[in-house]
Amino acid sequence: MMQLQAILNYQEVDAKLYKLERELAASEERKEYVKYKKFLETAPEKLDALEVKAQSLKAEAEELDKKYTQLEETLKDFEHLDELVTEGADIAFYQKKAQTKIEQLKKFKADINALTASIKETDTEYQKLKKQVIAAQKQYADVSEKYKALKTARDPEKKALETELSAIAANIPASMLEVYKTKRKEKIFPIIGELTGKRCPYCSMEPPLVAINKLTGGATIECDNCHRLIFSK
Repeated sequence: MMQLQAILNYQEVDAKLYKLERELAASEERKEYVKYKKFLETAPEKLDALEVKAQSLKAEAEELDKKYTQLEETLKDFEHLDELVTEGADIAFYQKKAQTKIEQLKKFKADINALTASIKETDTEYQKLKKQVIAAQKQYADVSEKYKALKTARDPEKKALETELSAIAANIPASMLEVYKTKRKEKIFPIIGELTGKRCPYCSMEPPLVAINKLTGGATIECDNCHRLIFSK
């Protein structure tokens, strides 16, 4: 039972540390710090993607421009239709063929214009993001200092609680403390509580009778639902 009381004392002090950690996590200083940190971490990848996109669009536009020029050269062959008619050629055939190539030429031109617009749009987006990165780098330095200052201000309180926890931990079996710390890392808190009317004190689920029967001499069981530790006096 002494070990059980020790883990309960540990949790009581740990609750203060948990509260302090939650307050820091919920602070505006940390929210701003995390926001700019995440932005700056993902920005290089976004900039690279935009650059690759721009290069791809540029290459596509150059290829279309090449085809456009070649098609323009082909159309020059139709400048002497009068001579073909004189020689007895079917004018309707050549006119239809010329018209088809003119339509192709129009489509190429439209596609080139669309690609040029996309290149310009991508470049604008790239330059905008680049400016945002430069601004964010300055903001990050500022919010980072503010968050650091906040943590420094709470550090004496945090260290005092950690020292108190270390002293209490000396009276807790290593295996029990390891289970406690593992659940703490899984963001389960509170971690241990007393059985209430044959139910878990936190989620109200009723453990199997065979498990409840093991609650003797300071032993604990784990709730199958919320995975917290349960004891019974």
